[in-house]
Amino acid sequence: MNEHDALRLLRAAVPDAEGQAWADLGAGTGLFTRALASMVGASGHVHAVDADASSLRVLRAWIASAGAANVTVAQADVSRPLALPPLDGVLMANVLHFIPDQPAVLSLAASYLRPGGHLVLIEYEGRRPSRWVPHPVSIARFRELAPDAGLAAPVVVAMRPSAFGGDLYVARAERRG
Repeated sequence: MNEHDALRLLRAAVPDAEGQAWADLGAGTGLFTRALASMVGASGHVHAVDADASSLRVLRAWIASAGAANVTVAQADVSRPLALPPLDGVLMANVLHFIPDQPAVLSLAASYLRPGGHLVLIEYEGRRPSRWVPHPVSIARFRELAPDAGLAAPVVVAMRPSAFGGDLYVARAERRG
């Protein structure tokens, strides 16, 4: 997947993010962070969080070369509480399937959202557990987890075949309350 693909998938979930504050939890090297940064524009902000220092070095290098003043990077474990401001959106792209306690982490991620904010999940549909996807999060599983996390029923807004088997889905759920 390239940045254009990432942008297309995110635009299906978030058609108008200009000026908003988002977090990319599990940002890695920043593929989706870069797409979010272009979507929120100079008046918005993206908080990119990942535990892997080497991935974040790649992301920081991009920020420096692109002059992306609207992106902040933090090295942290997304399964632990983070010091984030109230957010319009949280993105979790290919990260929840690494986390055994998905209900707790999804609730934590949803707690960063303002009421009416959106959690966007990008995960694999039709995958069995493996070394690369140890805890799959099917669409049905996300729908099962969402209410206890304080989220409305997720809506699948995009799907595409995955080069690794199954499909990659993009789903959006709004924070209730």
